[in-house]
Amino acid sequence: MALGTMNHLGITLSDLKRNEEAFYAPVLGFLGYEKVEDMDEMTLWFSTAHGCSINLWQAKTKAKQPHDRYAPGFHHFAFNADSREEIDRLHALLKKIGATVLDAPAEYDYVPGYYAVFFADPDGLKYELAHIPPGAIG
Repeated sequence: MALGTMNHLGITLSDLKRNEEAFYAPVLGFLGYEKVEDMDEMTLWFSTAHGCSINLWQAKTKAKQPHDRYAPGFHHFAFNADSREEIDRLHALLKKIGATVLDAPAEYDYVPGYYAVFFADPDGLKYELAHIPPGAIG
């Protein structure tokens, strides 16, 4: 594996089973992850194509306040897409499952041709699916 690439991401959820069924299963499935472990306190989703995993954990305590991405801690996580069409297809899936779409697919001026959709899970954690055209960076 290349130095600095993602090995795994662990995410703690307020209601593991409910949030996984309503949000993470359809989104992670779309992104090419497959559930390989299913326990009461944790599930593990693995992508053979990318060699990385996402662990979903059941919170042990109730949050005292809603997630604030501008407080210290998690701001957002961006997944890569091979094309704009993949982003548009995920956007359609997000609408179908009733997920919170923060910003619909659009071009952003981060680098030429940057195209992304921003969305949140049921706990308010922010995610992005982004496409950067070949040659846009460097």
